[in-house]
Order: sequence, then structure tokens, then C-alpha cells
Amino acid sequence: MRADTPTQPKLVVAITGATGAIYGVRLLVALRACGAETHLVVSRAGWLTLQDEMGLDRAALRDVASVYHDQNEVGASIASGSFRHDGMVIAPCSMKTLAAVAHGLDDNLISRAADVTLKERRKLVMLARETPLTLAHLRNMTLVTEMGAIVMPPLPAFYAKPDCIETMVGYTVQRVLDQLGLNRDDAYRRWAGLGASRVTS
Repeated sequence: MRADTPTQPKLVVAITGATGAIYGVRLLVALRACGAETHLVVSRAGWLTLQDEMGLDRAALRDVASVYHDQNEVGASIASGSFRHDGMVIAPCSMKTLAAVAHGLDDNLISRAADVTLKERRKLVMLARETPLTLAHLRNMTLVTEMGAIVMPPLPAFYAKPDCIETMVGYTVQRVLDQLGLNRDDAYRRWAGLGASRVTS
């Protein structure tokens, strides 16, 4: 293979039981459009949220991902640091999963894959979803940040003039792609500054 031949990006995507299952689904669709290979893990509570919020069953979601791993599959490829990938995104990330990663519990495949991502110094993006935040939540966010993770609450940017939920979700997904270095088409409105605040000479 030639050195300048582009390689297919390989990403791990996890969906947990926090509200906002649409973020994980839209991210999978966007990654597929980027030509990425995706390895999906969904928690038990994540499946409940997917059904409740989006009416999606397991078959429908598995068709969007390249590879599906059960959360109890301790022998999965993504449980090992020797499995090479380009990053992991937990979208949405529940406070339970955040706590498990922050304290290295590795109690299921999601937290194990996240732990492996951190120890191998790969990018881990966590769309932490809860409000208000307790001191435990904030301290856990500090812990994972100190370990190298990126805590990215899925908040809308109103300067982008969102006109519907799909637009707000799409904005966050594009920002995630930015973090992964995969956003090549600038499909969303970026902040360019306030014209009235510019000083001209």
C-alpha cells in the first residue's frame, strides 16, 4: 500500500441510557457518510431510551453501524488496547457511565472500551447529559478531563439560528466530527464574529 493512500477511519460509538439517544444515532449516520468503520455498543438503559425516544429497535440501529458489540461481550475486540481505532464517542453519556470511567470501574464493555481508549492515549469524547449537576458529577468530569477525555455536553449554539430539533442535533454532531478531525465540508454555520463589534481603521 502506498504511504499516501488514505485509510478508513475506525471509531467506537457508545449509546447509554441518558436522554438524547438521537445524538448517537445521528453520529453513526454522519460517520457512515464519512466512510468510517463504526463499532457500536449500547447499554441496557440505552436500548430503553432508543425505543422510548426514537422508536428504534435493535435491528434498525445495528444496520447503521459497521459492527455491533453487546455490552457484556468482555472478549470483544474493542476491549483490548491492541485494537487500533481513531477515537471513541459516548453519545449520550449518562452520569453512571461518566462515574464508571472516572473511577476505572470497567463494569461493562462501554466503560472498558473507554478505559482502553484513555490508556492508549486516544481521543475520548463524552456527551455528558444531565442537569442540574451535582458536585459528584462535576468532580467526575474533572477526573476524566485530567485523564485526557473531552467532556462535551450537547448544548445548542443559538448563533447558528437553529429552526428545529434536527438542526440543533446536527450542530452538535458536526462539532463532534470536528473533535475527531473528520469534518471536511463545513456543513454547519461557524462563528465568524459580530460584524458590529469589528473595528475598522
